[in-house]
Amino acid sequence: MTAMLTATAAAQPTTKPTEPPGASAAWTSDDPAVVRARELLTKGKFAEAEGSLASDADPAHVEMREIIRRLRSEYTLTDEKLLAKLRKSIPDVTLADLHRWRDAGQVQHRVIDGQLLYFNREPSNIFRFCEEAKQRRVAKPEEPPTFVLTDHLREVIAAAESGGKIEVVPIRHRITYTLTIPANPKGARRGSLVRVWLPYPQEYRQQRDVKLVSTSPTQHQIAPNCEGDGPHFDGASQRTIYFEQSIDDPSKPMKFQAVYEYISSAYYPRLDDAEAKPLPNDWHGAYLGERAPHITFTPELKRTVAQIVGDETNPLARARLIFHWVNDNVRYHAEEEYCVIPSFSGAALARKRGDCGVQSTLFITMCRAAGVPARWQSGWETKPVDWNMHDWAEFYVEPWGWLPADVSYGLQTSEDPKVREFYFGHQDSYRMIVNRDYGSPLVPPKQSLRSEPADFQRGEVEIDGRNLYFDEWDYEFEFEQTKL
Repeated sequence: MTAMLTATAAAQPTTKPTEPPGASAAWTSDDPAVVRARELLTKGKFAEAEGSLASDADPAHVEMREIIRRLRSEYTLTDEKLLAKLRKSIPDVTLADLHRWRDAGQVQHRVIDGQLLYFNREPSNIFRFCEEAKQRRVAKPEEPPTFVLTDHLREVIAAAESGGKIEVVPIRHRITYTLTIPANPKGARRGSLVRVWLPYPQEYRQQRDVKLVSTSPTQHQIAPNCEGDGPHFDGASQRTIYFEQSIDDPSKPMKFQAVYEYISSAYYPRLDDAEAKPLPNDWHGAYLGERAPHITFTPELKRTVAQIVGDETNPLARARLIFHWVNDNVRYHAEEEYCVIPSFSGAALARKRGDCGVQSTLFITMCRAAGVPARWQSGWETKPVDWNMHDWAEFYVEPWGWLPADVSYGLQTSEDPKVREFYFGHQDSYRMIVNRDYGSPLVPPKQSLRSEPADFQRGEVEIDGRNLYFDEWDYEFEFEQTKL
């Protein structure tokens, strides 16, 4: 089976030069100095890596220095700082506890120039992976849930089955999205040009009736809606609303805001393995190839996919086997900023951990290697509770076409198999689709290295051509919802 899978993968088209990698040149350049810097980073030799990048004119050198800076900013917690955070939940925690958990692989950390530092978002991963820490954590009083996801899923299933419709349980969303640049941003002066891109919803399948309500400033540019099924879309596959403004007084904060509405329905087609068909003869390999660095068919990945799918030839069943494998083997954890991850699928497979985008990219990569077209989708999850930025995937099986798959939601806890398997091939009503691909050019194009070269959910900012990273501005996402 491995040989068969390898031959299938080899027959697919290679990545086209025009297809954006969704990653900094720091991870894609074959410049010897950049390659050497990457090797030094894996050894924790950050200062030496920075020193090996002599050019200020080569974009790959400049971007690698910036990626090193961003990596440093992800790991700033010393033993003492992390213990102080832990004591809020485990008052009697000790340094010996922390070191024991770290040695067991339950604490995310790096050695940077000889100093061991912990991931800034700890102890969130400790409380995911360390049973001892979870047991010793001081329990907080739990309030009755105001929203239960499985109740919504049951409602979706019942509405689809009783009415014979695929798009059901529509929700009108009204979003107020605000991005604020604090006073005196670095390098700003009177007359500096500020450029800001905010997320804006696509019109796509179960998401429709997008309407702009207001903006501040009033002058803006909305990227065209993404049309077609790709791989080369018409319009913007990462949709934005764009502002630009000159700074009058650098000592005053600047605020950019967009208010818009749309309707999002759940998507629930009836799936049956017996009805699945092979790809049409004129498919031409779309969404089946590699796209380095995030979608690559490494030998380990091909071996793993071959073991997962075995002799199964049904494309829907193949995708389901992969969905179950990711659900069972790749645990969710708080992730580094995507810009500092060399390969999403590589990271997920090596660590058996990842957040929604990393898990979804592994699913996409494995599906493609198994001969099932798959692609990226992302934006926001807008549930009345636990709303946040979110990534998921789509895969293609005839006769249904493109089907949603959310591997980070995974298999739901339910005795009803329809509820348990809901997120394989179906979608809930609480979404805002912004991106139908990753790493696509913004409209208008950004001059500097994006804070997030792959995804687009929070926004992007630059002043006089210099990128402002996420720690240099703030954003706020507010929404109102009406069930129709």
